[in-house]
Amino acid sequence: MGYETIGYALEDGIATITLNRPHRLNAFTYEMGDELIDAFDTADSDDQVRAIIVTGEAPAFCAGADLSTGAETFDMVAQTQHAGTFDPTDERWRDRGGVLNLRIWNTMKPVIGAINGAAVGIGATMILPMDIRLASLDAKFAYPFARRGIVWDGCASWFLPRVVGISTAMDWGLTGRTFSATEAYECGLVSRVVPAEDLMPEARTRARAIADRTAPVSVALMRRMAWRMLGANNPMDAHRIETRGILEAGMGPDAKEGVMSFLEKRDPDFALKVSKDLPNWYPWWDEAEDSYGPQPLDLTDRDRSTRD
Repeated sequence: MGYETIGYALEDGIATITLNRPHRLNAFTYEMGDELIDAFDTADSDDQVRAIIVTGEAPAFCAGADLSTGAETFDMVAQTQHAGTFDPTDERWRDRGGVLNLRIWNTMKPVIGAINGAAVGIGATMILPMDIRLASLDAKFAYPFARRGIVWDGCASWFLPRVVGISTAMDWGLTGRTFSATEAYECGLVSRVVPAEDLMPEARTRARAIADRTAPVSVALMRRMAWRMLGANNPMDAHRIETRGILEAGMGPDAKEGVMSFLEKRDPDFALKVSKDLPNWYPWWDEAEDSYGPQPLDLTDRDRSTRD
């Protein structure tokens, strides 16, 4: 695959995606966003991929948006030299970090973030929909959007309060301050902090535990259940879909293999594949709810008289 800003490698069922613009501390660009989405598409469509690790080429994870365009960094309209009437409902103006994070959120494979250095802005928001987040002692984090005169990206206003709680999210977001890997661990943003040299071995250990001992379809469904239930109104929503899942899975070959491999004290050999064996009730939600159809304010309206 001819990627310019990332690396993609598959080894023994583990796909490793590496942000690869070290000369810019892996700063995020539109091209990087598109390549990351393509890499997740590739991993999702490949039954050999059992887990995905995302990391950065040293010395950083991702230092945020590439600011090399100066004052127009966040002005998508100016960057594309758009001519004619500006339509804020046009999908071309969607936040690229949000498009990426929705793709990560929707993946069918478990995602492990191995944060090996600075994770700032989009570098700190793209880790939020990852399932397991590990950090090296060298990692530092910041959500500096208010300091740049913009707002959250990457759907962080939805993800971050759910990951660390509203008070911590407001502290980090409204101050824009830099905080350490230790604070990230104490607040639940990452599940473990290790020396730099141990980070990738630790990430691979977690990935191997998934690849070697779990059922691909079970992992895919459990991942989607847990993330989507963060927005459920009632635990009954979870009870309904879990009941259906257990009932149908219990009649299938993976459940039999899971029990027998345990009783026979051997590694399991699960038969079902994510590409073709998801149950007919998946997805269980109305997919129209996930479509992009914003109703933004008329940004050309400068008459505040009706709002004052």
